[in-house]
Amino acid sequence: MFNNKKTLVLGASSNPSRYSYLAIKQLLQNGHAVVAVGKKKSVVDSVIIQTDLQPFEAIDTVTMYIREDLQKEYYDYILSLKPNRIIFNPGTENPDLAALASQKNIQVINACTLVLLRTKQY
Repeated sequence: MFNNKKTLVLGASSNPSRYSYLAIKQLLQNGHAVVAVGKKKSVVDSVIIQTDLQPFEAIDTVTMYIREDLQKEYYDYILSLKPNRIIFNPGTENPDLAALASQKNIQVINACTLVLLRTKQY
């Protein structure tokens, strides 16, 4: 059964040494619906990593795994999904996108998704 926090992992990877991979695994283990967009089409458990920007429905959270200087091309896409929140994982913090999100009443969190999950704060 899924919790109500459908999450888009942006910058997803099927490489087990990547934090985005660990996030997909932990989100699933914690009962969250997960969709993913990355550079290479692949699969992590039941999650297909898409390479194109899908118009996903009912996204609660976008968790970022793309560094700030590569995020600009995703601004419109992220905002169009109308998530409730964006989590900027360490190394992805972005004041410009955070300001745009805040203007749209999207909560901005600078935190580690893995830590939030492990401490039941997700």
